[in-house]
Amino acid sequence: MNVLIVGAGQVGESIAADLAPSHDVTVVDQRSDRTEELTYGYDVLTVTGDGTDIDVLEEAGIESAEMVIASTDDDETNIVVCSTAAALSEALTIARIKHTKYLETWERADRVFGVDYMVCTNLLTARSIGRVVGLPAAIDVDPFAGGRVQMAEFEISEQCPIVDQTVQEADRYDSLTFAAVIRDDEVIVPDGSTVITAGDRVVVIGSPESVHNFADGLDPDHGAGADEEVAIFGGSEIGYHVARLLSERGFGPRLIEQDPDRARELAEELPAAQIMESDATDMEFLEREHIDEADVVVAALESDEKNLLVSLLARRLGADRTIAVIDTPAYVDLFEAVGVDVAINPRVVVAEEITRLTQSDKTENVALIESDKAEVIEIEVDADSVLAGRPIQESIADLPAGVVIGAITRKTEFVTPRGDTEIQPGDHVVLFVGAAAIEETTAAL
Repeated sequence: MNVLIVGAGQVGESIAADLAPSHDVTVVDQRSDRTEELTYGYDVLTVTGDGTDIDVLEEAGIESAEMVIASTDDDETNIVVCSTAAALSEALTIARIKHTKYLETWERADRVFGVDYMVCTNLLTARSIGRVVGLPAAIDVDPFAGGRVQMAEFEISEQCPIVDQTVQEADRYDSLTFAAVIRDDEVIVPDGSTVITAGDRVVVIGSPESVHNFADGLDPDHGAGADEEVAIFGGSEIGYHVARLLSERGFGPRLIEQDPDRARELAEELPAAQIMESDATDMEFLEREHIDEADVVVAALESDEKNLLVSLLARRLGADRTIAVIDTPAYVDLFEAVGVDVAINPRVVVAEEITRLTQSDKTENVALIESDKAEVIEIEVDADSVLAGRPIQESIADLPAGVVIGAITRKTEFVTPRGDTEIQPGDHVVLFVGAAAIEETTAAL
């Protein structure tokens, strides 16, 4: 497939890197240093210029493009690129946008702006945060099979009850599969004898109930579900959507916003949330409002530095977990190293979502593990698949090493995969696939 990507920032680069091995990719960016980096770093063509300029798009091969992805940091630019592409070609268009006002307009009219898919950074980030809230120790959660399957990644602390247990000892859940253990940047496909150690990240796949039970077992003293005390710092669009989504799930979050006009607006729009007007770094206020009793603190302020400060203050006061929105990719590992439990980068979130939209017809859904170490993919099995009509212990032998079948859904039924389970055409299968095996696996499936 011929793919044209406009915008060579982190999002554009991530998408190009993912698509380049199996597609013809051309990247357009105004910065010559970025196009040069991508030319030498990946198997892609590049064009230096303004992606809203028809001459530049024609030079990049817009007329023969089958997919156009507009991934600059400017909403209006991305909409113009897709509109132009729709006028000049038959390409499928994907626009990255930050603000929901454009998404709301797009959702009310069919293919308005010439955009086939609109991917909203702020809303996707809020949803990512919302999925993590309610699962103790979880750092990433993704739904599959229409919500009947969940993948979750957990960080194992020294206090976790399963530390130094084998997978066989820790696996006390009927509909849960231990798909991987990530240790010191190494992805380990575990067997029953694999020992789980402090500092490991464990990836599990199973029914939502079993994943939640596993999470509760990692921290029995943690608040459960909507009983959790959640404090959100910052009435940004991300902060607003986190509060709205949690309110819809029965939570009663507290949201702290310094600007009085914005606080008043939020109070009107979020009746189920408690809106407080204050400086998020005011220690006296934090102590008076018992932030130390919060199970989760979400930092969604306007700068990375303020989000780090608020997170560290909350931890110092005694808050259980902190989730911070981090706009600078290079800061993510640093912030987690100094005490932030979960650092979420909006650019990574939106890049993963766009990558999902570019998957093959057989792939129903995709989640990236640690950005590039592995993928969890959902496929609908057809009669030609190596999985069809065979027991798992037999069919898995025809797949490369590093593949784990994590869950199966058959119509509305959840099927726990076991060695003698026979997969049928029409089943939806959720698999964990190591990075080195992705291309070979998807071809075989």
